[in-house]
Amino acid sequence: MKINHAELEAVAVRPAQYPAPDLPEIAFAGRSNVGKSSLLNLLTGRKSLARVSGSPGKTRTINFYRIEDAFRIVDLPGYGYAKVSRSESEKWGKMMESYLEKRPCLLKVIQLVDIRHKPTAQDVQMYEYLKYYDLDGIVVVTKADKVSANERQKNIKLIRETLGMSKEDILLPISSLKRTGQEALLDVMEELVEQYRTSLAQEEE
Repeated sequence: MKINHAELEAVAVRPAQYPAPDLPEIAFAGRSNVGKSSLLNLLTGRKSLARVSGSPGKTRTINFYRIEDAFRIVDLPGYGYAKVSRSESEKWGKMMESYLEKRPCLLKVIQLVDIRHKPTAQDVQMYEYLKYYDLDGIVVVTKADKVSANERQKNIKLIRETLGMSKEDILLPISSLKRTGQEALLDVMEELVEQYRTSLAQEEE
């Protein structure tokens, strides 16, 4: 799949501000400095669709991007930024929970983890949370260019073990800087959307 058209459709902090649930959605979640905005720009071929900030923790809303009028990419607020107050962090948590638990058109959440570090307790908590709601199974390890080939394999194994991923779960290394790995992720996303369409067609028969 190649994305030729992408646009910001809605910026929301509560369900009333979400777009109508008329398209399938694939959400992205990760720590606030994991490189989520850079990845979304890489996937869509747009330099500034998602704003890349030098200050982690800036995304405080749920951002909905309409892709090819076929599905949406949903950018969830980054978690785990130390300088965010507890009350602010709790507010973001409730905002994300409301979306993850109740959004009927949400297909999957792609979790981002920095390949250079062992997943944090919050990363593990997020993956277990996604697993509970059957939204897990796809992890992208970002900044793959920052480690050697040997380190990459060792760190990928550690990430799989720490998150408790199964053999069937997908883990994809990506480098937004080197612009590598995005094709494999786009293929996975395309398959999710196709499965959703097939399921809808079967229900209508």
